[in-house]
Amino acid sequence: MPGHRTSGGTGAPDLPDLPPGFRFGAATAAYQIEGAHDRDGRGPSIWDTFSHTPGRTLGGATGDTACDHYHRHREDVALLRGLGVDTYRLSLSWPRLLPRGTGPANPAGLDFYDRLLDDLLAAGIDPAVTLYHWDLPQALEDRGGWRVRETAEAFASYAALAAGRYGDRVERWITLNEPYCSAFVGYAEGRHAPGAREGRGALAAAHHLLVGHGLAVRELRAAGAREVGIALNLDRIHAASGSPEDEAARRRAEVLHNEVWTEPLLAGRYPAQEAETWGGLADGPWRRPGDLAVIGAPLDFLGVNFYRPVTVAAAPHRAADPADRTAVDVGVAELDPYGTPHTTMGWPVVPGALTELLVDLHARHPQLPPVWITENGAAFADEVAPDGSVHDPARIAYLRDHLAAVADAVALGVDVRGAYVWSLLDNFEWARGYDQRFGLVRVDYDTLNRTPKDSYHWYRGLITAHRARTEEAAR
Repeated sequence: MPGHRTSGGTGAPDLPDLPPGFRFGAATAAYQIEGAHDRDGRGPSIWDTFSHTPGRTLGGATGDTACDHYHRHREDVALLRGLGVDTYRLSLSWPRLLPRGTGPANPAGLDFYDRLLDDLLAAGIDPAVTLYHWDLPQALEDRGGWRVRETAEAFASYAALAAGRYGDRVERWITLNEPYCSAFVGYAEGRHAPGAREGRGALAAAHHLLVGHGLAVRELRAAGAREVGIALNLDRIHAASGSPEDEAARRRAEVLHNEVWTEPLLAGRYPAQEAETWGGLADGPWRRPGDLAVIGAPLDFLGVNFYRPVTVAAAPHRAADPADRTAVDVGVAELDPYGTPHTTMGWPVVPGALTELLVDLHARHPQLPPVWITENGAAFADEVAPDGSVHDPARIAYLRDHLAAVADAVALGVDVRGAYVWSLLDNFEWARGYDQRFGLVRVDYDTLNRTPKDSYHWYRGLITAHRARTEEAAR
């Protein structure tokens, strides 16, 4: 589906036809950029433990220093100001605020985010704060992690602390980032922290993440939060063929990737086909009466993280035995039939799939709250010119075409309020270490020098042009 583009009277070429007032931002996450992993009272997280375990990350990379944002945040706020964004999505480090996950707060950690939020507001940038972007305090993992309800309850207490301290300055709260990755990539596949390969543990984690979200929403509302939502990495899933077997595989993949989150959050129910997907693990003892009411607390917005579509075919499927602790198996094989350019993550570039995802989500959930694209971006092998400038035309094309895909979804009735580019900075890309560069700003990991890429300047021009069009429309 072609993207809508117009100059809007501003003279800006390829300006996606987004509505007046559409807001633009950039995003990061604490463990990926902050560094200072053992400074000023911060406790260890599961990602500290995981990345320090040999063989877990590419080249043994860790987030010990990352981009050293903890010490250089004013430089990064200046980059955001120069970019001209309306809003910046950051995450709080739970172990920096509560080194053991519960108990006394860390004054130095509290003060760091005070400074960061104040500097953002002084720069005219509205903060959007994610409470959990995967850095669970190791002390909580030692007591069971997201497998146990205690962690959901601890998360609610952490949310209350954060809202009480920062609520007067935060425009938008995001409880969880990509709980799919926390539950299934972390507790089932073992590719992310804490590196477990479990069936029961992963499904218990998925449920307790949702319970923690609902309890946190309650605390944020009590503290007077302005906007509360969650960020889900939803996938547009296609079947490899029209065969009944491939279609059944697609339905199981929908449960795994999407419906385990959207059905409880947006429809107040568990997925209709969870028994076919999870087998004997579908209705685990971790569920309690009243949980759906907690999970389904009304949202002010839904965050959608999107990078690429997924095509699946049927694979041997063994329904899980409740006593089996091995990894979740839903009987799908991922294929790549797209024939399009790919990012260095190996992901196909298919912007129209974002339009399809948003339109389908709106059709399934007519009462869908306003949507924010909370992450969208691409990793490429950036070209560094002899003069030190960074040319990244593939990233510019990716962002332009995906924003045009958002414009198409808006034209078809989806209420999308804004978008955050992932990421402001090149950073620690989890198990992939430092070989994947998503940033609008290049970070030299030897010197930590920051260099805005061509995409940074392009995005600044896009934001400026859109504001001019908004002002013109208001006259």
